Amino acid sequence: MDYIHQFFSNRLIGVSVLAWFIAQLIKIIIDLVRSKTIDWRLITSSGGMPSSHSSFVTSLATSVGLARGFDSADFAITFVLCMVVMYDAAGVRRAAGKQAAVINDIAEIMENYGFRMDENLKELLGHTPVEVTAGAVLGIGLSIIMNCCVFR
Repeated sequence: MDYIHQFFSNRLIGVSVLAWFIAQLIKIIIDLVRSKTIDWRLITSSGGMPSSHSSFVTSLATSVGLARGFDSADFAITFVLCMVVMYDAAGVRRAAGKQAAVINDIAEIMENYGFRMDENLKELLGHTPVEVTAGAVLGIGLSIIMNCCVFR
């Protein structure tokens, strides 16, 4: 049972989850300004501004760097994880989202010929480079604030 307590009292995890939550909350606020309605489903959605994936992993890497040193093996591991996640968000998942949009367009045309898909494919999967960068800045900034000001 001590492992459960250790997990929930781990500041590195806490800061990372907070960065993810704030990024998701910002998405809800941006959508509220645009649509004048609150869409709570956005709290768990992927894609959009800012990238919560980027904020999550950059806050972890920054917290590890501040705790263990930016020349540590621990920081190197989290930094590489950051690069993979952010590359995937702006590259692979974004391309998959574009492909889903094309498939949805084709399916709409094919409805005239009797073809029907059960549901449209999700198109908002990845991020633009700006969304990834905004998420990274959020994660790094929040991690610095929490580790240097709040936890001291």
